[in-house]
Amino acid sequence: MSFLNIFRIAVAALSKNKMRAGLTILGVVIGIAAVTAMVSIGTSASELVQGEFRNLGTNVIVISPGSRQARGARSSQIPTLTAADIQAISKECPSVLAATPIVGAAGQVIVGNNNWRPRELVGVGADYLVVRNWQMVAGAFFSDADINNANKVCVVGATVVKKLFQTANPLGQTVRIKNIPFEIVGVLASKGANIVGDDQDDVVLMPYTTVRKRLQGSNFNNVDVALASAKSTELMAVAESEIRAMMMDRHRIGLGQPPDFEVANTTEIASAFGIVTGTLTAMLASIAGISLVVGGVGIMNIMLVSVTERTREIGIRMAVGARPQDILMQFLVEAMVLSVIGGAIGVALGIGGSVGLTMAINAISSGRDWPIVINYLAAIISLIFSACVGVGFGFYPAWRASRLDPIDALRYE
Repeated sequence: MSFLNIFRIAVAALSKNKMRAGLTILGVVIGIAAVTAMVSIGTSASELVQGEFRNLGTNVIVISPGSRQARGARSSQIPTLTAADIQAISKECPSVLAATPIVGAAGQVIVGNNNWRPRELVGVGADYLVVRNWQMVAGAFFSDADINNANKVCVVGATVVKKLFQTANPLGQTVRIKNIPFEIVGVLASKGANIVGDDQDDVVLMPYTTVRKRLQGSNFNNVDVALASAKSTELMAVAESEIRAMMMDRHRIGLGQPPDFEVANTTEIASAFGIVTGTLTAMLASIAGISLVVGGVGIMNIMLVSVTERTREIGIRMAVGARPQDILMQFLVEAMVLSVIGGAIGVALGIGGSVGLTMAINAISSGRDWPIVINYLAAIISLIFSACVGVGFGFYPAWRASRLDPIDALRYE
């Protein structure tokens, strides 16, 4: 008997009990839908996290001052990081593309009768935009000359422009910060909110020397933190090692002595977050996959009932020449049809559910929007797995049907 005829017979047999067949595949539908949706949502979360680290900058390495130890516990940071250290990182570390110091400040920005307190008011170096992979939409970034002379210039983000100037052109305008006039020389491209909802465009950037001398009234050359960018992702570990070695030498730290600085590789942090989100996704998918097993048990149960109900039919078919392998194949195909139909419906519901859940999360979340990601590979694997569930759980009932004695089957009432 050809496979096409066996398939037609299987479909005809299932169509006689549509309600029972529908309830049988329900477990498979729920399992496949849950697996597809969970994997897609997990992939979306992973993409969001990775995107946040890409948004931080290009291959960024964070260098910060060390912390004092007090009775085994960390206390405040010690000001050991200087602007000269950052310049040395840029010049003496071959794998480093650029580096910038960062000095924090706080205060209101005033223009006429308007005032605004930006989320970030920071002093940075001339290579800050290179490290952060940030673009300008108007004007230009301040130069090395502005930094050397501690000039009173600044670059503002899109939110600051909106709050203080509305539709007016901010370039060349003068703003006051702690009663000190600053000229706006550039406007940053919009980056939007980060993963926790903080507005990255609510920022004012100034030369770090200007912040130290004019806003803080300090003549010290220390900086709060520094960012460095490796020339490529492959060189991140090399760049980090070069920075550590150079800083140990500059700060005269001997072997076995604790360093007075800290170096963190954001790629490693991003990878760690990726492992966490991947593990959670796998765990959720595994939990959801339990319903597939439940659906498989349901298929086995219904197929066993079907074999019992159709014992006489099986006997007649054997009496007219059907071979045991034909009977086995018929019931296997019936089980597979049930699971594949359930899998197809589950994949469709899972894709729709993942899109709907992502949109719902974006609607109630104040942070960066989650990307809508449909994991087609997971959907295909789920569909194949559902067919395997049908074969696996349908094999015993099919084998039992194929082993029936034709005489006994014909006598069955």
